[in-house]
Amino acid sequence: MTEIVASYLRDEWWRPDAASDATVVRDASTGEEFARVSAAGADIAGALEHARTVGQRSLGAMTFHQRALLLKQFAQALTERKAELYELSKHAGATQRDAMIDVDGGIGVLFTYSSKGRRELPNSSVIVDGPVEMLSKDGTFLGRHIYSRLPGVAVQINAFNFPVWGALEKFAPAFLAGVPTLVKPATPTAYLAEAWVRILVDSGLLPAGSLQLLSGSAHDLLDHLRLGDLIGFTGSASTAERLRAHPSVQTGGVRFTVETDSINASVLGPDAEPGTPEFDAYIKQLMVELTSKTGQKCTAIRRAIVPEASVDAVVEALRTAIESRVVIGDPHNDTVTMGPLVSTEQRDDVLKQVAALKSAGGRVLVGSTDAPPVVHADGTVAPAPEGAFVAPILVGFGHDAPDAVHEVEAFGPVASLLPYSTLDEAARLVDRGGGSLVTSVATNDPSVAVELLSRIGAYNGRVLFLNRDNARTSTGHGSPVPHLVHGGPGRAGGGEELGGIRAVLHHMQRTAVQGSPEMLTALTGVWHEGAPARQDVHPFRKSLAELRLGDQFASEPRPVTLEDIETFAHFTGDTFYAHMDEDAASANPFFPGRVAHGYLLVSWAAGLFVDPDPGPVLANYGLENLRFLTPVSPGDEIRVVLTAKQITPRETEDYGEVRWDAVIRNQRDETVATYDVLTLVAKEHAAVATV
Repeated sequence: MTEIVASYLRDEWWRPDAASDATVVRDASTGEEFARVSAAGADIAGALEHARTVGQRSLGAMTFHQRALLLKQFAQALTERKAELYELSKHAGATQRDAMIDVDGGIGVLFTYSSKGRRELPNSSVIVDGPVEMLSKDGTFLGRHIYSRLPGVAVQINAFNFPVWGALEKFAPAFLAGVPTLVKPATPTAYLAEAWVRILVDSGLLPAGSLQLLSGSAHDLLDHLRLGDLIGFTGSASTAERLRAHPSVQTGGVRFTVETDSINASVLGPDAEPGTPEFDAYIKQLMVELTSKTGQKCTAIRRAIVPEASVDAVVEALRTAIESRVVIGDPHNDTVTMGPLVSTEQRDDVLKQVAALKSAGGRVLVGSTDAPPVVHADGTVAPAPEGAFVAPILVGFGHDAPDAVHEVEAFGPVASLLPYSTLDEAARLVDRGGGSLVTSVATNDPSVAVELLSRIGAYNGRVLFLNRDNARTSTGHGSPVPHLVHGGPGRAGGGEELGGIRAVLHHMQRTAVQGSPEMLTALTGVWHEGAPARQDVHPFRKSLAELRLGDQFASEPRPVTLEDIETFAHFTGDTFYAHMDEDAASANPFFPGRVAHGYLLVSWAAGLFVDPDPGPVLANYGLENLRFLTPVSPGDEIRVVLTAKQITPRETEDYGEVRWDAVIRNQRDETVATYDVLTLVAKEHAAVATV
């Protein structure tokens, strides 16, 4: 008897003492028993409480940057042992390419969130959202929105098709937000989830309580969830509705994010005729989506929407591509390019759905529902009745396609072909899917793209436009990327995952905070005007270890002359009339006459606040949020106040970023310009050699 797949609960590996109810998982190619899965007797309530206490405590002790650095180390640990995951994936029917989509895709998510976390988030524990809101005339009462992490546990319930990527794309943003995760994988590929979790446990990098794994039935999992917890679900729409109806979600305040099956479409533009690069790219993409992961992708193309005049050409081109490039068989044989479905149960369900499409009037145009001959591990070619093999199938319909084609999903290597005569008809066909994760459009005509997006955008979570310029570089119809939102409306579940830092915010609560400038400075880690400021040593002489929020420098005034303005104009070539023509400038409603260049004032401000000698300030690497508010005329004076606004150490470097609040004012104390100056500052003073 094969071993039961382990769970990882309360920072220990666990298996049930007895598992008479264990589910048998079989090799998808041979039908041989490969693993057993059961969580009978698991202390689910204890695991959740461990996450809320130990996990919350260990993650809460770190900043965003520290957690982001760990994500990179997790990715490196998985990369070192990914060959093990590739090998295990073969038992689920995954070819080497399929395994790379899953394993390397998951690792890539970790790397991406590590990078984004360190580049786009502060090195603190809260995120500031939006500008300061002035709630009093004198500036003593302010409002601001902040995000802080949820106090519970992120429970993820995953589908069988992506046991690595599907889990890591949920885990990465939750971990970065500081919320511990409990992974509940689908039974057919639970052994793969156990494998990647074991690699991370073996690395010794996981903070206590930050990641747990429940291998087997979830039993009463939802009964133990409460306000502050959240569920990320990927799977069937029917299961999603059952979970959504649970009291913990309905009235208990548990957040519920859903990504379900969808009848995704791919439109061949009317300009993409046979012989064009767009036609070729469309056929290649359609073949890839039929065969990658054996079509077991929630983002796969289910409806190929094609101009009526190109239907025959599409069918012939697709048939030729499949016959010349697709080798069906056991992934243990290196010549195989498409493996079996994950199980014979899945195979039977796919064939059942194909039968439903045929009953609705569909004709099989490419492929067959007969069991295909397959390449076995030893290289022999023969039927494999114990395996879960299905050949790629294209089912054709006419203009009067029934509702079934937009509702029935064969979750395998199956797509339907639908003809259209006008863009209006094509858009209506896309929208009849009831909400999709993705629709792609192959066209080189921007007007076609604009028309279709205006009609289908609201029905899709993502729209890919494929043409000759990006055919080689496109990640493809069925490949979500961590930078962009993954999810979709309606049938697709209405949820949203990934999308860069957006996914981190899903694991946090946005709260409006009100208070004095000093209080908001303490709460946000960002200095607010009106909070205490200190003027002693020039702040550019202070290392990151010495610098504090509110450290400030106020310059002496500098007069502005007409000669200065003209010199700057001729030196830079910026002879815009507002600076050089008194009559034209006076006629402008924004200026009293000739005025100084805004960039002249910013340049002078740098000269007024800079400390020129070598010191902790290493570089000025940016300027943000610049606004010119009051024009400066010849005869005016300007001065600048520079205040340390935000201090962000970099975890792996000997320097950090300092954001300075810069305000230029005139002799009447009117605000001339505001902006942020960004500098890189050494954490410590450099040692000075002595002789």
